[in-house]
Amino acid sequence: MCISHQISLFCSLIQARRFDDGTLRILESILTTRDVKSLLDLQHSLKNFMRRESVTVLREINELHVDHKLLILEFFVCAFAITGDLESCLALRYEALVLREVNCGVDQRLHVSYSEWFAFAEHAVENRFYAIARKACEKALACFQTNDKLKTKDADTLSEHMEAIRKVKRLKDLATVRGSSQSGTNSRILENKNNPTRQSFHTCYKRKTTFSQLSVQEWN
Repeated sequence: MCISHQISLFCSLIQARRFDDGTLRILESILTTRDVKSLLDLQHSLKNFMRRESVTVLREINELHVDHKLLILEFFVCAFAITGDLESCLALRYEALVLREVNCGVDQRLHVSYSEWFAFAEHAVENRFYAIARKACEKALACFQTNDKLKTKDADTLSEHMEAIRKVKRLKDLATVRGSSQSGTNSRILENKNNPTRQSFHTCYKRKTTFSQLSVQEWN
């Protein structure tokens, strides 16, 4: 299949709201060109298309069950990572974590641990997204904020928690220092010149599930 047909197929699948592994594989195959200029042009076009579509889709899914929302967010996180749009990738990862946090009161499966917030903050710092890294560190620290809970822990567990808190605080301080020295990049990830033109989505976001074939009909 020629590249133009692959692009057309991918766009039609997104517009048909087919958020599954097959659609992601097509996206990956589109970006396998060895021509650097063509790759950059494709990335730019696909990034703009995906950003427009994601805004529309996120409005459409407002009334869906949280599990469906998370699957769709997960799809876009992977798609943005494949296209090299790490800013959108990290932003939607953050939204997915917040969505889980908001809904964990009625479903403990959605609980976000301190380690998940910390791992996200590390990825954000690595990609120079310092403002959102600080927010994630604050979320991680909030997991330890209740003193009564700390008092009920045995000595070993308490020591582990205190060390975890120190790690989070060090990372938050690092993000604060680096963020303050970064001018004109408030909510934007700066690309590292040593990075390849396209970062594998596995390094930005590791999928824990296989996407079901979600379609508009299944949402209604």
